Amino acid sequence: MTKEENAKRIERLKNIVLNMPEKPGSYQFYDASHTIIYVGKAKRLKQRVSSYFHKEVDRFKTKVLVSKIEDISYTVVNTEEDALLLENCLIKKYSPRYNVLLKDGKTYPSICVTNEYLPRVFKTRHINKKYGTFFGPYSNTGSMFAVLELIHKLYKPRTCRIPITKEGIEKGKYKPCLEYHLHNCKAPCCGKQSLEDYQASIAQAREILKGNTRQLSQHVYEEMLQKAEDLKFEEAEELKQKYLLIEGFCAKSEVVSHTITDVDVFTIVDDTISNTAFINYIHVKNGSVNQSFTFEYKRKLYETDRELLLTAIPEIRDRFQSKAKEIIVPFEMDWQLSKVSFIVPQRGDKKHLLELGEMNCKQYKFDRLKQTEKLNPEQKQTRLMKELQQKLQLQKLPYHIECFDNSNISGTDAVAGCVVFKSMKPSKKDYRKYNIKTVAGPDDYASMQEVVRRRYSRMIEEGTTLPDLIITDGGQGQMNVVKQVVEGELHLNIPIAGLAKNDHHRTNELLFGNPPMTIAIKTDSELFHVLTQIQDEVHRYAITFHRDKRSKHALHSALDDIAGIGPVTRDRLIKAFKSVKRIQEASIEDIEKVVGAAKATKIKEALKKTE
Repeated sequence: MTKEENAKRIERLKNIVLNMPEKPGSYQFYDASHTIIYVGKAKRLKQRVSSYFHKEVDRFKTKVLVSKIEDISYTVVNTEEDALLLENCLIKKYSPRYNVLLKDGKTYPSICVTNEYLPRVFKTRHINKKYGTFFGPYSNTGSMFAVLELIHKLYKPRTCRIPITKEGIEKGKYKPCLEYHLHNCKAPCCGKQSLEDYQASIAQAREILKGNTRQLSQHVYEEMLQKAEDLKFEEAEELKQKYLLIEGFCAKSEVVSHTITDVDVFTIVDDTISNTAFINYIHVKNGSVNQSFTFEYKRKLYETDRELLLTAIPEIRDRFQSKAKEIIVPFEMDWQLSKVSFIVPQRGDKKHLLELGEMNCKQYKFDRLKQTEKLNPEQKQTRLMKELQQKLQLQKLPYHIECFDNSNISGTDAVAGCVVFKSMKPSKKDYRKYNIKTVAGPDDYASMQEVVRRRYSRMIEEGTTLPDLIITDGGQGQMNVVKQVVEGELHLNIPIAGLAKNDHHRTNELLFGNPPMTIAIKTDSELFHVLTQIQDEVHRYAITFHRDKRSKHALHSALDDIAGIGPVTRDRLIKAFKSVKRIQEASIEDIEKVVGAAKATKIKEALKKTE
C-alpha cells in the first residue's frame, strides 16, 4: 500500500469515527477480507475509537492493528454492562486475532447431576448441558473427590448406567444389584427407596455442590431434633450421622467469615516476560470458599490490568453462573454492572480474600513456569536473559557474559581469571587464565586493567565476537577502572555491571549505570542466584590458578634451571640423594652412577656457580 492509499484509508476511517455516538456500545474492526480482527467495548464509542487514530499512539501492536483496519462497525447498547456482555459474546463467536486469548480449562473435571428419572452424580470432563447440570470446573481434584465422597456417603445416589424409567420400575423390570447389598445404594430402581425420598436427596446434593452447606447443615440439625421429639430415634440417629458428615466437611473448607454470604473475588498477577496475565476467581458462599479457579490470558495489545479484568469478569461469572451482588477487586473499576457493586477492601476478611486470590495466582504462575521449563529447559535460560535485559535496560539480550577476578598474596604470583557464560550457562572452553606481567605489588585495579586490555585487544585483532555484558567481581571502583580501558582506551560499547558485597562479605547488590546505581533484584530470586554463580565461578577459577602457580613455585629447585636436565633426570637424582644439598656435596663419580658422565659434569658445574 502506497503512502497516498494509506492516507486515504485513514481519512475514510476517521470519517466513520466522527459519525459515532457518545454512547456505550461495542465496536468491531475488519481487515481487507472483511474478517473481524478486533472487538472492543466503550462507555463512549466516539471517544474510545478515535483514540486509535491519534498521532501520539506509541504502542507497537496498536499501530500494527490500525494498519490492518479496513472498516469499522459498532453496536449501541443502553448500559455499560450490556457493552461488556456484547463484547464477550462477539469475542466468543468470532475469536478475533487481536483480542486477548483466554486459555480455557476444559481439561479440568466437573461434577454432573443428570436429568434422568433417577439422577446420577458423577465426575466428567465432557460438558454437554442437555444431559444435566454441571458444577465446576474443579482445578483441585482433591476437593472435587471430597465433595463426591460426601454426597455418596450421605445420600447414596445410584451409580449404574442403566436407563431407568418409571414404567420399568412399576413393572418390576429391575433387580437389586451388588451396590445395594454393599449398602452403597438404596435401590430406588426396585421401589426400596421412594421417588420422593430419592429426589429430596438429590436436591440436597445440589445444595452441597452450590456451596450451601451451612444452610443444609442447619436444616438437617433441625430435622434431627424434630425426629427425636417425635420419638423416631432410628431416623434421628441417621440424620445425626448426616449432620456430623456435613459438619466435618465444612470444617475442612476454608471459612472466611460467617458474615460474608455471597461474594465474587477477582485478582490479577502479571507475567511481563511472556506478556501474560493470570486472573484468579474465588466464590464465597455462606462464609466459606467453595470455588477457586485461575485463568490465563494472553495479551495482544498491551492491555492494562484494569482492561483485562473488566473483560474477564463478565465471562468468568457467566461460566460459573454466579449471581453474587458484590465483587471484590484489587483496584477501582471505571465501569459499573447493574445490581452489582465493586469493592476494594483495605482490611479485614475481604482483604484476606484478595490476598488469598493473589497467592493462588502466583502459585499457578509458578507451577506453569516450572512445567514449561521442564518440557523445554532452554526456556529458563531465555527467561533469565530477558529478565536481566529488562532490569539493566540493555539493547541486546545478554547471551554472552564475561566476568573477571584477580588473585595474589601481597603481590606475589599475581594472576587473573576470566570466565565466560553463554545462555546463562558456563562455557568452560572459553575460560582464560592470565599471569600479571606489568604490575608490581598488590595493585588490584592496575591488574584488572592489564587483563581487560589484553583480553579485548586480542579479541579485536582476531575478530572474535565481543561479549554482550561484562561483570566485575567488585563494586564501583572495579567498574570504573574496567570502563576506563573498555570505553576510554579501546572505544568499545560494552555494558559493564558490578557485583558488590556487604560488610559480611556476602554479595547483596548488582550495580549498573553511569554513575553506578543499585539495581532492584531480590537476593532470593533465580536471576540473582545465577549472577552469584558467575561470581563464585570466576573466584574459584582465579584462586585455583593462583594456588597451582604458587605450588609450582614452592617446588622449584636449582636442578630445574640447568639446561639439558629434565624432570625425569631431576626426579632420579632426588630419589638417589634425597636433596639438592647432598647432590652438591656428592662426588662427580657418585653422580655419574645415576645420570652418566656428560650430565654429571653439567650438574656439578652448574651447582658450583649457584653456590
